[in-house]
Amino acid sequence: PVEGGKQAVAEAYRNLSAVGAKPLAITDNMNFGNPEKPEIMGQFVGAVDGMAEACKVLDFPVVSGNVSLYNETNGKAILPTPAIGGVGLVEDITKTAAIAPKAGDTLLVLGETTGHLGQSLYLRDIKGQEAGPPPPVDLAAERAHGELVRALIADGLVSAVHDVSDGGIALALVDMAMASDAGIRIDDGVADAGEAFWFGEDQSRYVLATSNPEAVLAKAGDHAVTKLGTVEGDAIVVTGQKALPVSAFRDNHEGWLPGYMAGEE
Repeated sequence: PVEGGKQAVAEAYRNLSAVGAKPLAITDNMNFGNPEKPEIMGQFVGAVDGMAEACKVLDFPVVSGNVSLYNETNGKAILPTPAIGGVGLVEDITKTAAIAPKAGDTLLVLGETTGHLGQSLYLRDIKGQEAGPPPPVDLAAERAHGELVRALIADGLVSAVHDVSDGGIALALVDMAMASDAGIRIDDGVADAGEAFWFGEDQSRYVLATSNPEAVLAKAGDHAVTKLGTVEGDAIVVTGQKALPVSAFRDNHEGWLPGYMAGEE
């Protein structure tokens, strides 16, 4: 619960930083089961403690919120769900970033990737497991990386930014490819990095798209930065693997719900 509370606040912080906004404050919606049960109260207290620690380190205070308790059916509680909404300030609307990179851009990931698969979407949806601890949140790194990303955006050194969260680097790249309708060629150096690298949900990370990787690396200094590939073509290409057209990702992403409603398998 403590790490989950931290993570909820940290992701809101990343969402704002990724567009170039300085995070100012959050509101929360605390959804839990029956607090009269010790394990549920333990979840609630742990989540609040984690959120409080994150808010202090990130200078991201809670200014409003509400609580919804006793959420259960037939005695089974909902999963602990601290929902966070954040607000930030963009001082110059001309200095912001979206998630659509430009053709020819180099793609980099800022932040250390250890390949944390515990409680990840990959583990749940592909492996059919819900196991392991959630990823730990290094709040000092979270703040430092957010400040760096905002500086890169303000200096015009990145054309697009996407925070890394559910699904890891792989899902962030697919989001960016669909947003730009452009393909991505993955570098040979990371092509066989393994499932933990691509789908791990380590915190404090961003995918950056830039036409000037040397300048980004220079400004990043000692921060961990890994080159992922380049924006080109109309498919996601990994050496030794079948090229996957961006249109196929889009069809699956946008066509699933209409197909489901039409009774298609």
